[in-house]
Amino acid sequence: MSNFILRRTFGLVFVLAGVSLFTFFLAQIIPVDPAASALGQNAREAQIAAYREELGLDRPIPEQYFRYVKRLLQGDLGRSIRTRRPILADLRDFFPATLELSLAALFVSVALGVPLGILAALRRNTWTDGFARLIALIGGSMPIFYVGLLALGIFYRQLQWLPGQGRLDPTLSPPIEFSGLFVVDALASGNWEVLQNALWHLILPALTLGYFSTALLLRITRSAMLEVLSQDYVITARAKGVKERLVVLKHIFKNALPSIFTTVGLTFGSLLSGAVLTETIFGWPGLGRYATNSISNLDLPAVMGVTLVAAFLYPLVNTLVDIGYGFVDPRVRLD
Repeated sequence: MSNFILRRTFGLVFVLAGVSLFTFFLAQIIPVDPAASALGQNAREAQIAAYREELGLDRPIPEQYFRYVKRLLQGDLGRSIRTRRPILADLRDFFPATLELSLAALFVSVALGVPLGILAALRRNTWTDGFARLIALIGGSMPIFYVGLLALGIFYRQLQWLPGQGRLDPTLSPPIEFSGLFVVDALASGNWEVLQNALWHLILPALTLGYFSTALLLRITRSAMLEVLSQDYVITARAKGVKERLVVLKHIFKNALPSIFTTVGLTFGSLLSGAVLTETIFGWPGLGRYATNSISNLDLPAVMGVTLVAAFLYPLVNTLVDIGYGFVDPRVRLD
């Protein structure tokens, strides 16, 4: 296990080095001066030149890159041109919102996708199976931005059942910060009003972000269950008179679990790094919205910082999934 973790860590270093190189030189070929864009149209040439010197943009490109890598090795992602704050501080403020939304969306995906996939496999070619496959088809074909706008239009504007944008109502203050997750912090501090309000605000964005993943998880679960259903040990267990509930849980679902576990892990990684549209539609103050605002304002250091975080999170989640295989399936060896 230790050798496996060391190899994955070594590979992660190469991934981050490649991403840093790619994003840095991609930023160099953009035909826009970040300093001039940050200072505005009324800035004078002398002010632009001074700000370029302050940011180090007047130095040769190789020197800029090596200075950038040196700062990265020291844990310094630079300073945002838009917010004028350290990028690491910005990411520390915005990441908990993305994590909370991703966890809620993952809960929606697992709570809906896995049971529907199991029912579809056990009742193959019935109306239950047809209904589940219809949900998977619609979920895989409808884009996230359309689902989000549709949900806002129906449940917020027309029916007024659920709140719209943001993590809390404007009249409420965030709970005492412990983890940055409003639900966890409100629960830890016993602030039940904020807890209820935070949960209500989570429903629409979590359903929107988790809808596509629900369709994917449903298909994978159904396929994995169907593959196990035809195995000899399942037929033998049923012939011995083992209760159907035990057959499903102990023989079918347990052996289909590795495929489902893989999909859940990859889904969580994609949710963490791909919540841009959902956060923009619902005004969710997470990494996705931070990246969108940074791109709109040509804040290249902030965009590079978000890209590095996303490039780190996805392989990290994959590594954790591979480690979890040893617990889900004892037959798997991590050599």
